[in-house]
Amino acid sequence: MTDPTALSAPVAFPQDRTCPYHPPAGYDPLRTARPLTRVTLYDGRPAWMVTGHSVARDLLADARLSSDRTRDGFPATTPRFAAVRKRRTALLGVDDPEHRAQRRMMIPSFTLKRATALRPRIQRIVDGLIDAMTAQGPPAELVGAFALPVPSMVICELLGVPYADHEFFEEQSRRLLRGPTADDTQDARDRLEEYLGDLVDRKGAEDGDGLLDELVRRQAREGRPDRAELVALAIILLVAGHETTANMISLGTYTLLRHPGRLAELRADPALLPAAVDELMRMLSIADGLPRLATEDIEVAGTTIRAGDAVLFSTSLINRDQDVYPAPDTLDLHRPARHHVAFGFGIHQCLGQNLARTELEVALGTLITRLPALRLAAPPEEIPFKPGDTIQGMLELPVTW
Repeated sequence: MTDPTALSAPVAFPQDRTCPYHPPAGYDPLRTARPLTRVTLYDGRPAWMVTGHSVARDLLADARLSSDRTRDGFPATTPRFAAVRKRRTALLGVDDPEHRAQRRMMIPSFTLKRATALRPRIQRIVDGLIDAMTAQGPPAELVGAFALPVPSMVICELLGVPYADHEFFEEQSRRLLRGPTADDTQDARDRLEEYLGDLVDRKGAEDGDGLLDELVRRQAREGRPDRAELVALAIILLVAGHETTANMISLGTYTLLRHPGRLAELRADPALLPAAVDELMRMLSIADGLPRLATEDIEVAGTTIRAGDAVLFSTSLINRDQDVYPAPDTLDLHRPARHHVAFGFGIHQCLGQNLARTELEVALGTLITRLPALRLAAPPEEIPFKPGDTIQGMLELPVTW
């Protein structure tokens, strides 16, 4: 690597957060070395870490950085990731033209219009879960009672996956994303492929109206996507469709409860809710370290990224670039935060962002309105949250009201 921006001691990536809504303190040297510097991965491999907002948006849109995880040399940030790196990953793990074809098939189901049409159903799901919580009475564990079932029920309806199987696929998703060993990750991927493959086969004889049903009918008409691609699409949509939003609901709630002034402001002015969701997305940046592989030399910020170099994007630091976001460590519901990169940027920008925003607005807005006395039921420092090598969020969230 040509490396004028290297730190004297490269920072290890990933690291655990010490506060669930702030980047790890160990990343502080990366904040002062913007927009680009080096880190060291778990296996000792050096990688470029992008931390500047402008450079990140340029590079995320650069076709010379590949998202194809099956390429030789594609970076792995954890042993779990390395264990399944060669397995077929749809959408976020492929390049154009394959990516473009897959995304084109999905877009009609994830438009703003479709998300808006789903809002009444999302509202009924949210109200039903809060009804169950209040009927049982406080305290409650919000991850299991609310944050996880909201997006699980929504994505099951959208895809046409039986919600009766939610415990199975939620457990396999957990093992896939943060199983203790690479073998757990491999086994979870095998089980999800088997389950969704059987479901796809059954849908050929059914007349359902979910997205998977539509794709199966398309396969019958056009011969594509083939079965393996269809299963890969189903895995990424099912896992990403509930894991990310569940973590944002739990961590977003925790963050608001830890900022009572901002929470009071939001309750007093519900019109702030869309801006609050984007500010929470910016501040929390739950999916950190987006990986890419350089396929050609790239000159950027006075530095040369060489073909074959690993490149990572630290969304948690990019979204706290003080040149773009003054006082970036402050939760500010009036901040124009829409240009954050928590959903990524470029051709791989999150396909489900319209649905995610809608779910978060309904879930958070209804929760803080219907439970005006909502508060933590344990000292903040005793509430467990997820380690830094997976999607960030709360492992548990005990609350009362």
